[in-house]
Amino acid sequence: MNTKLTLNIDKQIIEEAKHYAREHGVSLSKLIETYLDSVTRISQKKSNVTPLVESLTGIIPDQFDERQDYRNFIDKKYS
Repeated sequence: MNTKLTLNIDKQIIEEAKHYAREHGVSLSKLIETYLDSVTRISQKKSNVTPLVESLTGIIPDQFDERQDYRNFIDKKYS
């Protein structure tokens, strides 16, 4: 069910958002709805993560090759 919402937003930001929405073929309403949905999903996911896991998040780089790292470990261990 859709409901109207009135927001007070800086005019320049609105113009930039309209431009962005036009370039991506979506309405401004859909763009804002998608953003709000993603923000609320992120906060819901964070509540299910333990503090330990949260503290470890992002420690391993995106480009980490675990197989190569293991090979290096074995080479060093048995060399």
